[in-house]
Order: sequence, then C-alpha cells, then structure tokens
Amino acid sequence: MNDKNKNKGRTENIFPSFLKTDAFIVSAIIVFSSIVLFAITLNFAKVPPILNRGIQPATFPKILLLFIMFLSCLNFVLALQTPWKSHMSLPKTFYHTLFILLIFSLISKNIDFFLGLAFLSVAITMSWGERRIIPIFFVSVIFPLLVFLLFEKMLNLRFPGGLLTNLYYY
Repeated sequence: MNDKNKNKGRTENIFPSFLKTDAFIVSAIIVFSSIVLFAITLNFAKVPPILNRGIQPATFPKILLLFIMFLSCLNFVLALQTPWKSHMSLPKTFYHTLFILLIFSLISKNIDFFLGLAFLSVAITMSWGERRIIPIFFVSVIFPLLVFLLFEKMLNLRFPGGLLTNLYYY
C-alpha cells in the first residue's frame, strides 16, 4: 500500500533515466553495429591484395571498429555531463550535407574521385558557413592532394581512373 502511494498508481520505472537519452540510443546503435561488423571481420578468409600491405588483413577494420566504439562511448559519457539539446526539426545544413554527399558519390563514381573530393570539401565548407578563401582553398585543393600523395606514394595504392587520375597515371 505504501508503495502505491509513493508511485501514485504509476508503473515503476525499471530503466535508469540515462539509458533513455538520445545520446545513449545513438551510442548503443553504433556500438552494436560495430560489434556485429567486428564479428564479421573474424571470418575474413581472403582479402584483396591491396589491403594486404604491412599489417594483417583483418587488423585495420578491427582497429577502426574499436576506435569507433571508443568514440561512441566517449560521446555518451560527455553527453551525460552536457546533455544534447532537443530540436524539433533538423537545420537546413543537415539536408544540404546529405545532398552534397549524394552529389559527391555521383561525381566520384562517374567522373573522378578527386574532383568529387574537391567538390565535397568546398561545398560542405561553404554550406557550414565558411567564407574565407584560404581555408576553403586548403580544404578543397591541398587536402585531396595530400590524400592522393599519402595513398599513392607512401602506400603504393593505385586509384581508379578518372579525369585527373588518368592525367597522372598516363
């Protein structure tokens, strides 16, 4: 009887409030997905030769998935200290970013990966409010160039053909 008066007829809540936060739900989904993918990496029998350079073939995905799980847990812990703000609708930049990623995938698949990367860098930077020319130039030209040099020269990986990459390879 005393318990009923305390709860005033409501059912008892069995989950702590921190398990019902948006941060927990997002982190739990990411960690669960990462665990499933991690289990899949345990069954890698054969990997492409391009991935078999320097480290064990399944090591890189495992390290990446562990890093993603760590960052997701860190995000949850930080969200406990500073809760996320609740928004009724998503900002326009979210939809702009989705559209930009769609265009990037079309450009990188059909024209050239590095033209797509340059487009992605410029479009997202400007969509998020950056208007200074030097940072936009650095992000859109220098960053793709550094990516290309890192993978081409240091890791000896050949990129698929495209407008710019064909100029380099031939």
